[in-house]
Amino acid sequence: MEAWLRLVTLQDANTRVVLLGTMVLGVACGVVGVLAGLRRRALAGDAVAHAALPGVCVAYFAFGDGHFGTLLLGALAVGLLAAAGISAARAVPRVKEDAVTAIAIGGFFGAGLVLSRMAQDRPGGHRAGLDGFIFGKAASMVASDAWTILAVAAVVVFVVAVLRKEFTLLCFDQSFAVGLGWPVRWLDQLLMLLVCLCVVAGLPAVGVVLVVALLVIPAAAARFWTHRIRTMLVVAAFLGAISALVGTAVSAILPAPAATGARGWPTGPLVVLVAATLFTVSLLAAPDRGLVARAVRAWGMRRRVALQHLLRDVYERLEAAGDLGAAWTPLSLSRKRVDGVVVARARAAGLVQRDAEGWRLTDRGQAEARRVVRAHRLWELWLIEHADIAPDHVDRDADELEHVLPPSVLAALEARLRQGAATMPASPHPIMPAAPGPGLAP
Repeated sequence: MEAWLRLVTLQDANTRVVLLGTMVLGVACGVVGVLAGLRRRALAGDAVAHAALPGVCVAYFAFGDGHFGTLLLGALAVGLLAAAGISAARAVPRVKEDAVTAIAIGGFFGAGLVLSRMAQDRPGGHRAGLDGFIFGKAASMVASDAWTILAVAAVVVFVVAVLRKEFTLLCFDQSFAVGLGWPVRWLDQLLMLLVCLCVVAGLPAVGVVLVVALLVIPAAAARFWTHRIRTMLVVAAFLGAISALVGTAVSAILPAPAATGARGWPTGPLVVLVAATLFTVSLLAAPDRGLVARAVRAWGMRRRVALQHLLRDVYERLEAAGDLGAAWTPLSLSRKRVDGVVVARARAAGLVQRDAEGWRLTDRGQAEARRVVRAHRLWELWLIEHADIAPDHVDRDADELEHVLPPSVLAALEARLRQGAATMPASPHPIMPAAPGPGLAP
């Protein structure tokens, strides 16, 4: 309880520094990650992250100390070199972009491990803390590190806010941006520079291996919650900040198992695990794009389609007799999918009723059946006249789309086919006669 109180009140100076650094990093990575993902540059960020390790080592060899700012400058320089190399390799016809990225990830990371071992073998090399850049060392972050991350994040967010419209067009329609005369190549390079800045700033928090997760996971989770890029940027920033906040808090409070001999849980991996948890929640529970919402919509669509099939079958069987109020039996219909459950649902909805002679359409059921059959036949006629589909195949094709046609599309079909507002088009294919069979038991 005391640990929770100290965390909530921010009494511990180290906790304040780590919370500030990781949360600001989460915001910056979330914002840039949205653009990088839409631009299909997320894996390029992974390559830049792995290229940062040899950059850190080269900076250590060049200047002979482990100053944080110097190491980050070395990481940024080599990361930009890797990004430029990947961009240049895209112009090679026989080399695929994903292959170039994979080569860059493996090559730079291998070089970084070799250089890191060489640095460790030097006198005093173990005190440089180069190994902390592999998996992160957020717990040992100092105030100057947090302020450096804050400055980088402020620059990144400012650039994205100023050039949001330009980046949006670059991500969604590069050809149109070229036609407008925009500097597409420079915008693309600027986006890669922002990715490099976020990657380099995230090295002390989550390390080379996991920093790309902060670029990808919050942005991917944000896409489940909105269709607008402006909202997506805000949601991704929020998810990145929450991941950092919760991960850092759990790391500060949760005691490590005694058998491990560790002083606590690592902050960087916990931040990434929280981000992955938020992605899973978004994947399942987002109100529009989540798997649960999609399953519910699919279930509702299947129920609506089955009910509309029943109404259309009844209408077409009674149409020839000229009496939509005549009695009918479900087993005399042509479609095998019509069963007692669908009829019971139609009865509960007030579309059909039962009397001594059988089932009948109510007034509401007759109106709904006319609407369903009208939509089906208008779509059939359009497919025959404009899509060159044979009349004996059009019924099956129309069945796949008629249930999702909005009223505006039906009105356009009527205008194209010159049908009157109250006219029921004749079926372009023969209707099978009703098959005799017993009625459905009440």
